[in-house]
Amino acid sequence: MGFIRDQEERLAIGLLTAQYQKKNLPVPEISELKRQAAKIVDEAHGIARERGKNVLSIIKDMGDELRKK
Repeated sequence: MGFIRDQEERLAIGLLTAQYQKKNLPVPEISELKRQAAKIVDEAHGIARERGKNVLSIIKDMGDELRKK
């Protein structure tokens, strides 16, 4: 994996952890968080290809949406 992909997944893990804590749910093991984060980043890359945006802005948008809820 490349440096940027690692950073994207770290950001996604942070957002997932915050979401679990906000909903008072137990935070899964790190291996499960990494799996979920990889899926989120893959989806963000797909959206980026469709919309012509960059992945980081899409992940940030997803985080903003989570914070609003």
